Amino acid sequence: MKVSVVIPTYSMDRYGDMTECLDAVLSQTYENIEATVVVDGNTDVYDRLEEEYGDTEKVTTFCSRERVGPISRGNMGGVLADGDVIALTDDDAVPEDDWVERLVEMYDKYDAVAAGGRMEPEWVSGKAEYIPEEFYWLIGATHRGFQEEEGEVRNTFGANLSFRKDAFMELGGIKLGGISNSSIQGRESEFCARLRDEYGQGVIYNPDAVVYHKIYHYRTGVWWLHRRAFWQGYSKRGMEKLVPDASDEESEFLRKLIFSYLPERLRGALRGSKTEAKKFVMLLTLTACVGFGYLYGLLRWR
Repeated sequence: MKVSVVIPTYSMDRYGDMTECLDAVLSQTYENIEATVVVDGNTDVYDRLEEEYGDTEKVTTFCSRERVGPISRGNMGGVLADGDVIALTDDDAVPEDDWVERLVEMYDKYDAVAAGGRMEPEWVSGKAEYIPEEFYWLIGATHRGFQEEEGEVRNTFGANLSFRKDAFMELGGIKLGGISNSSIQGRESEFCARLRDEYGQGVIYNPDAVVYHKIYHYRTGVWWLHRRAFWQGYSKRGMEKLVPDASDEESEFLRKLIFSYLPERLRGALRGSKTEAKKFVMLLTLTACVGFGYLYGLLRWR
């Protein structure tokens, strides 16, 4: 089984991060692999990439004529890749050296149509202790409350997700049914839902298939987190229009949040823990922002 790893990129500022990701892909323990790097309309990035990796046997590069956005970058990579399985990651992520091997295990074990793994935060400027683990999904890391054991889930993060290419082509890639691309986050949810509807199986999650996501300083800012939480709420409403049962897992997480995590954080705060107090306040305010974003989505898509 050949695996094609798609790495989308667009900025020279992220070139060093992208090559770290690319080198990690080329160093995988699984040998039948290729890397497909899709450059989004930046010829400077493409020219340097070609200069440094153009002669590398397992690397394919492509540059679009203009900026096309994250959805089109991923779809382009899927079409260009010639592996039996397409694995997606990102230019600010670094997979462990056995990442692809762990994903392939799921295809062999479950006859999977899609497989994904765990996202771990890599704190570039030090860990932000006030961010509650329940909301790590805001920074692109697997959150507290997500399934811990191996098995089927609705979807994993787009930077640690793979699927059979024939299924990808059959479904026509990632679509958003007319919902504005710039507003929606978590775009992989819609594709994974269509995948499940068509093939009767969701994404097989392997917690041992690990990708590290770089958390830059700006992603830990309080304003940035609350703004992102608002648009995540908005996105959840948008996804409900595209995926009718998308709210099932969200509802279960909300129940855990209200009846388990919030009381636990409050008890820690009352015992005098400043860290727990900060996390409790962040849980409340971030949840409120998600709610406001969802209400905005209700008004937008009545």
